Amino acid sequence: MSDARTEILSRIRTALGTSTPEPAAVAAAVPRDYRSGGEHAPGSEVVLDLLVDRLEDYKAHVHRVTSAGLPALLARLLAEVPASSVVVPAGAEPGWLGALDGVDVRSDSRDAPLSATELDGIDAVVTAARVAVAETGTIVLDGESDQGRRAISLVPDVHVCVVRTDQVVQTVPEAVRLLDADPGRPLTWISGPSATSDIELDRVEGVHGPRTLHVALVS
Repeated sequence: MSDARTEILSRIRTALGTSTPEPAAVAAAVPRDYRSGGEHAPGSEVVLDLLVDRLEDYKAHVHRVTSAGLPALLARLLAEVPASSVVVPAGAEPGWLGALDGVDVRSDSRDAPLSATELDGIDAVVTAARVAVAETGTIVLDGESDQGRRAISLVPDVHVCVVRTDQVVQTVPEAVRLLDADPGRPLTWISGPSATSDIELDRVEGVHGPRTLHVALVS
């Protein structure tokens, strides 16, 4: 009989007054000697190259760009979709979409949220990120105003995510420590475009979120 089951049955017997309660089992100590950080500094070329390799392995599209070249890159990516409409969080940098032409730009915020139906009719979403993990190829959004509500990054079919190079860390523990600064925020962990496979291992993309993920890695 497992310790958990023993404790539950003991509590039931105690509540019913049928026996003397048995002492609760003491939980085993959890070892904390795992690696807590990487060997390379956040944003270093080794870390960035590793992130790019992991993201491309997940079939994400990675674009290295300077901050000055970001508006032109975003305009080109959205034109290639092609996107006639795009949603951005209310706190996104105003200049990001300054090069767009003929695209309906919709803003979303918690005070003025778009409905699920409205989001479903929008071609693409552009957000920032909180942190990226090189070893796992994972980008984390935490609901900050430049990332917006979780729904806007999950419903549109194309997600363009802007990640600064200084936001890229090597390991998951490093990312968790950064996220712990705001523990109450909702987290969205993204490792490539949404994908799953059926019993025959046929890959299907876009099932639980965007079918296409573009990552603009901004230096």
